[in-house]
Amino acid sequence: MVFNEEVGIDLGTANVLIYVDGKGIVLEEPSVVAVNKDTKEILAVGSEAKRMIGRTPGNIAAVRPLREGVISDYDITEKMLQYFIKKTCGGNRFFKPRLVVCVPSGVTEVEKRAVKEAALQAGGRAVYLIEEPVAAAIGAGIDITAPEGIMIIDIGGGTTDIAVISMGGIVTSSSVKIAGDKFDDYIIKYMRKKYNLFIGERMAEKLKREIGMAFSQEESLTTLCKGRDLVTGLPRTVEVRSEEILEALEEPLDVICEATHGVLEKTPPELAADVGERGIVITGGGAHLRGLDRRIEERTGIKTVVADDADFCVVRGTGESLKFIDVISRNSLNRRETYI
Repeated sequence: MVFNEEVGIDLGTANVLIYVDGKGIVLEEPSVVAVNKDTKEILAVGSEAKRMIGRTPGNIAAVRPLREGVISDYDITEKMLQYFIKKTCGGNRFFKPRLVVCVPSGVTEVEKRAVKEAALQAGGRAVYLIEEPVAAAIGAGIDITAPEGIMIIDIGGGTTDIAVISMGGIVTSSSVKIAGDKFDDYIIKYMRKKYNLFIGERMAEKLKREIGMAFSQEESLTTLCKGRDLVTGLPRTVEVRSEEILEALEEPLDVICEATHGVLEKTPPELAADVGERGIVITGGGAHLRGLDRRIEERTGIKTVVADDADFCVVRGTGESLKFIDVISRNSLNRRETYI
């Protein structure tokens, strides 16, 4: 339990991560809440709630209150944030930390207000927002204040944010609702279509992590996939190859590559030249998909690398962004409203 005035929150579709100034990353929990549908009582939050997905009786629902990078259930999101802030910062009701929360680029005014109000109600003294690509760049150790362009592709659970950043702000960007969760959905559809096998989210994620790839490679990986046979209704196990997962993910990967190309087309020529020289950096959990850097490099012709510790770039950058408070406070996300 820590007490500090400055806290960074990566409010992700798949996971919530919290960074406390001077302590580093102090919490990483799934963005899942178990709710009694009859009484609306919160039964579990985070890892304990995730274990209940697909295994609960009819009156209990394990829900994700964030979908595609934004709040889909305000009340549950507020309670989830309260739980996580209390867990990391203590239960002192007089202690109200200053919060920086990251959001997808292109967030609407309604979505922006929902995030700020939920964070305030959860115990924040003041709330600032920062775009995920900017936070990811800071967390990857890039100097965002330099007058040079750098391209960031942040692939989270709900959205992929692509942006060219210069002098602390986003010059051109695109946010597509294709990311880790959609990858899982496409794998589930593929297994249903090819094998008549119905699998759950957890098995789809296992396939993605163990043998998933975005670019054809010489080495073929295999793993066992367990599910329910749609013909017999009985449990069945099949062996799946990495080439099959590549086939399943072709469509969503093409969307990300096209969005990247589109951002480059809109980038001013001087900054585009900087990107060509400095390269593209991929962050987020989706960055670990084998061969993704090679696929984007082949599509754009620009050197592409995966950031070190890619999973934690956004939350680390969110916390460290308080060093650039003058920059982010002038950002359009924070310009119109001040919370004291």
